[in-house]
Amino acid sequence: MTDELLHIAERPTVHTLLQIDEVGLTSTGNAVINGDNHDAMRTLLQGRTMPSFAGTVRLCYLDPPYNTGAQFSTYSDSQSSAVWLDALRDRLVLVRALLSSDGSVWLHLDDGEQHHARVIMDEVFGREAFVATIVWQKRTSRDNRTAFSSSHDYIHVYAPLGAKDWKRVRNGLPDTGTFNNPDGDPRGPWRSTPMSAQAGHGTKAQFYTVVTPTGALHEPPPGRCWTYTAARLQQLDAEGRVYWPRNGDGRPRLKRYAYESGDLAPSTLWLAEFAGDTAEAKKELLSEFPGESVFDTPKPERLLERIIAIATEPDDLVMDIYLGSGTTAVSALKLGRRFIGIESSAKVVNEVAVPRISRQLDPHAGGFKIYEVQCAAVE
Repeated sequence: MTDELLHIAERPTVHTLLQIDEVGLTSTGNAVINGDNHDAMRTLLQGRTMPSFAGTVRLCYLDPPYNTGAQFSTYSDSQSSAVWLDALRDRLVLVRALLSSDGSVWLHLDDGEQHHARVIMDEVFGREAFVATIVWQKRTSRDNRTAFSSSHDYIHVYAPLGAKDWKRVRNGLPDTGTFNNPDGDPRGPWRSTPMSAQAGHGTKAQFYTVVTPTGALHEPPPGRCWTYTAARLQQLDAEGRVYWPRNGDGRPRLKRYAYESGDLAPSTLWLAEFAGDTAEAKKELLSEFPGESVFDTPKPERLLERIIAIATEPDDLVMDIYLGSGTTAVSALKLGRRFIGIESSAKVVNEVAVPRISRQLDPHAGGFKIYEVQCAAVE
């Protein structure tokens, strides 16, 4: 047990989780916890009312209050930066203890505190655990009330394995590029890619004049060399793997077949067309709770689905310690993952999160328990 965990375990205040309700089949281990997330995570680690969850969470997504100075209907978002950062540090230490060795933590923030928060994440997880910072386009409309119209948020991704090793366990994105087969190639659909590379990395054998099937002559494009030597190009052409555009007059292009296509590395720029935006998220909530006021900064299901699909496998445990309207739990259920969601507001839990998650359940396979954090007597 780490020093931090010993410190957590030795604190005089002890909390337990009291089950107050259940929805559907509860053998899945899914849970919604109402209470302070710090107390709830300590309880999950201590294993007093259930087995300890230390080292079991594959993905933790954090969307905390951004410390904007605003007053929202369900919480106050105004603290000194030092107090806000101390609270974040305390929670990240607990997240680290709950995270599996191949897990990852994704911290979602705006411009206000994200640069300070990343320093805290370096402190808690180590600089070597940093994987990437995703820029998410949260809005496509313009706000003319401010000096600059804020269009994006940041999502800092950290993994105990480090970026290089975590790459081996994370999932890439499917290659959805267009493939076709205009020449009836027996190897199936294909698409073509240029056969040139940066000149600075080329060898002497990659600089030569290409002669096309029609006799046209081509030098490498300016500042580039051919990807392959003349001998290798001739071999690929004999194998039917070279596409000659413009009826044989154009520069050679390599045929890449659909069956060869692997997963793509996720990009750090997530536009609204790829991962949704806040407007989409509000529409999702209004469709389920028509006529009611929605959250000010909800996150769309497509955003959470992208995160969960990249960071986890089916049946892995996903945790959201600022559950809010329940988007993370809903997205986890859709993708066949288990979830633990923690939310401090009983009103939000009872009137929004639980009804919304319940509607997503498979009546024959899904369910979750609802817990309340309670202070227990010290023995």
